[in-house]
Amino acid sequence: MLSVSPVLSELFLPWRRGERSTTWWALAHVLTDALVAVVPFSLTIALLAVSAGLVITFPLAIPFVWLLFVGVRVAAHVERARFAALLGVAIDDPVPALTAPTWWRRWLERLGSRPRWREVLYMVVGLPVGAFTSVLAWLAWCGSSALLLLPLYVGTLPGDTAKFWLFEAGQGPATLGLALVGLSGLVVGAPWLTRALAALDVALARRLLGPRQRDLMAERVTELETSRAAAVDSAESERRRIERDLHDGAQQRLVSLAMGLGAAKQRLEEDPEAGARMVAEAHEDAKAALKEIRDLVRGIHPVILEDRGLDAALSAVVARSPVPVALDVDIARRPPPTVESAAYFVVSEALTNVARHAGATQAYVAIVRAGDRLVIEVRDDGVGGADAERGTGLTGLRRRVDGLGGTMHVVSPVGGPTTLLVELPCGS
Repeated sequence: MLSVSPVLSELFLPWRRGERSTTWWALAHVLTDALVAVVPFSLTIALLAVSAGLVITFPLAIPFVWLLFVGVRVAAHVERARFAALLGVAIDDPVPALTAPTWWRRWLERLGSRPRWREVLYMVVGLPVGAFTSVLAWLAWCGSSALLLLPLYVGTLPGDTAKFWLFEAGQGPATLGLALVGLSGLVVGAPWLTRALAALDVALARRLLGPRQRDLMAERVTELETSRAAAVDSAESERRRIERDLHDGAQQRLVSLAMGLGAAKQRLEEDPEAGARMVAEAHEDAKAALKEIRDLVRGIHPVILEDRGLDAALSAVVARSPVPVALDVDIARRPPPTVESAAYFVVSEALTNVARHAGATQAYVAIVRAGDRLVIEVRDDGVGGADAERGTGLTGLRRRVDGLGGTMHVVSPVGGPTTLLVELPCGS
């Protein structure tokens, strides 16, 4: 059986708490449609007419076509700003930046740009559509208000009656019925119509002022290709690092250990005391090699991260840091393992950079989960001047972050301080 309460809730949607202000903003937007569209419409039509009339004398048409596209660009920016300010709707600008080296080629670039022509079309249809939406909104609100107040002024009308198309209403039940119709219009009809008209405006603006669906898909494909390439580069860099650490560290110690044990074996028969010293040295080499292997394994994927999460794993990293670090981890729900691992290595590498290059006396690490994003901030009071384009470990970090579809920003003026801000997508 259908419940009455949800139906009423949807019926009175524009007047619920939190929705009322949205209705008023939508009304402000709709009522200004025609006013805002008058100037762009007039200039666009005039410049189109002049350009078309002068096309037979082509050189004379060039400056008017240039003025057309420049004026339309300005008007389009104003419209996108109006949608963002009044409706909270962000419409991305699909027009690519001009890249041609000469003014003539830039002129041809404007002429051949489909997004710019869609902006021109929007300025042409903006006035008739704006007039339609503005008039409908005015009729809905003013008509509903007039009906609601009809019992108060019907006695001042000629014959004490309000004449409509098919009937008349005097002082009595009919007038009260019309007042109820006006009340319903103010409470339900006019707010609903206002928001519907605003939605129509948004649909038209997104169609003509925003990027097309295929453009968004192409952009997404490009982002995925870039992300995949960054992930491959990050994995290859990690493989080379592990290979280098094994070759230069543990492998060399194990070779030295084998040679030392071989020499000790020969000396034990001839000089047991010297042989014992050599065995003791080999024992120290074995412990050093074991420590390097543990450090290498910890660098690949620390067990404590998998068992106890970021807070515990990073607490161990902070404890080993030569620079005092304040750690603040606020994650109510653990992110996916790949994101958690990336966050761990981002902080580890960042603190390594702080210790090696920053000359800092203290650092601060904060990790918080905000919706479907994991936000990481690493800040130090060092000398600054860090640049992700010049390496110092930041290039590898950027590749790792890009591989997961995240973003990384480094703010490091000369003289400090340095702030590393990373955002990683971690699902809903």
